[in-house]
Amino acid sequence: MTRRFRIPRRLELRDLRPVTISGKEVPPLVEGGKGIAVSNGESCGAWASAGGVGTFSGVNADAFDADGALIPVRYGGRTRRERHEELLAYAIQGGISQARIAHEMAGGQGRIHMNVLWEMAGAERVLRGVLTGARGLIHGVTCGAGMPYRIAEIAAEHKVYYYPIVSSARAFRALWKRAYHKFSQWLGGVVYEDPWRAGGHNGLSNSEDPNEPQEPLPRVSELRRTMSQMGLDATPIFMAGGVWYLREWGDWFDNPEIGPVAFQFGTRPLLTRESPISPQWKRRLLELREGDVSLNKFSPTGFYSSAVFNTFLDELRERSERQISFASEPIGALDCELLVGPRARRIYVTANDKACAEAWMREGHTEGLRTPDSTIIFTTPEKAREIRTDQADCMGCLSACFFSNWSQNEAGTTGRKADPRSYCIQKTLQDIAHGGKVDEQLMFAGHNAYRFRDDPFYSNGFVPTVRQLVDRLLTGD
Repeated sequence: MTRRFRIPRRLELRDLRPVTISGKEVPPLVEGGKGIAVSNGESCGAWASAGGVGTFSGVNADAFDADGALIPVRYGGRTRRERHEELLAYAIQGGISQARIAHEMAGGQGRIHMNVLWEMAGAERVLRGVLTGARGLIHGVTCGAGMPYRIAEIAAEHKVYYYPIVSSARAFRALWKRAYHKFSQWLGGVVYEDPWRAGGHNGLSNSEDPNEPQEPLPRVSELRRTMSQMGLDATPIFMAGGVWYLREWGDWFDNPEIGPVAFQFGTRPLLTRESPISPQWKRRLLELREGDVSLNKFSPTGFYSSAVFNTFLDELRERSERQISFASEPIGALDCELLVGPRARRIYVTANDKACAEAWMREGHTEGLRTPDSTIIFTTPEKAREIRTDQADCMGCLSACFFSNWSQNEAGTTGRKADPRSYCIQKTLQDIAHGGKVDEQLMFAGHNAYRFRDDPFYSNGFVPTVRQLVDRLLTGD
């Protein structure tokens, strides 16, 4: 007989049905996987122990030695390629460490998933390395940030379920036609990630307006129709992005247009005792107001991303605003000579832009850094040195990086000029994950993070355990 997890009638929700995920019937509660060292084995294992689906991040996860001490990440390679190989070795070691921690904490309850980004460096090698080294400990793999065609084949090789993260029915159809139909028995579910509301990197297409959010129900209904055409009526959809109270999703339960559904929580698990983020970060979450999280396109991946607007993002915004077009020789309206930097490099700009540039230089933004788009940005000598150092220290953490021009192809380069309007994502995420100042680093969060402030569950600065949070979610709140 099918079990049901009751929602109090006062919430006017139907019964909360369990869903079969990665071969086991569980409550439809999934922990979202969050970047470098933010969702780890401890948070994942606690979530699974509470009966749900825990997810640890396989993106450059922390590794521990036999005594439980954190293994420091130090790069000795002189070239990007050498550092890239070191990074992949660390990533595999870290993923195995986190899988073991999660497995031990789960105690046989729930499910354990690993989250990876398809656009991260060596995604296929890291996946195979972790799944081999942690054989039998991981039940499923979620994967987004790109079009992860090969995830199905890799999951099937290791007999684990795979969960592609998509933001449209069109994206899933392309994945199915190209690869997934060959490995349909291991397709555990499809994660629909709302590109306007989810935290971290978002899957907005070129045809979608970042300033015009669309409601998720019609888009997920379209995804279900697409899946039904492929015989996937019983395959669950995970709703991710913008989920806070389950009672607000009553129209999704027992809805034939949606079918089997689970809900993925990325932001709320940040504020738990098992969450590895710093106390400073947790305090900041409780202070956020509506609008503090915004979409931006500064990421070196080229994707939009959602993060808390702070001094880190403000500096990037200002950096891009101090930007003008230029030419190496006078051409058209670009006919005014401008001398830039300590070497007085000669470029040609418009008359209006020359006046702007001279004003910026008087303010101390005397260094000009060229972009791939025939423009130049102005910044301080200190910031220019930091940008150049970060670009030179690149360890190839992405499959292709706009900031450093690294690519994991044979040439080792995107073929484009490095873009100083972006940043080293590995550096900032490692820093904030390991105690760095939250206002001075990239702080990913979902757009509902401001609700911590007014949710009575968190009154007086209360930080729950994962189990307390899961129990709370099952009441509809």
